[in-house]
Amino acid sequence: MAQARKILLYLVLVFVLYTVITSPARAADLVQIGFEGISSAAKSVGEFMTQLIS
Repeated sequence: MAQARKILLYLVLVFVLYTVITSPARAADLVQIGFEGISSAAKSVGEFMTQLIS
């Protein structure tokens, strides 16, 4: 199981490097979208917690 996980990790790493090297602008867009999603989720959780306290 550990060997399969290590192989999968290497494949994902190679894919990410390939994507960044071949299309850095698209990779930057994807990272920005990901961070915007995380930011939005954190903001929503904060608003929810504020409403629970109020």
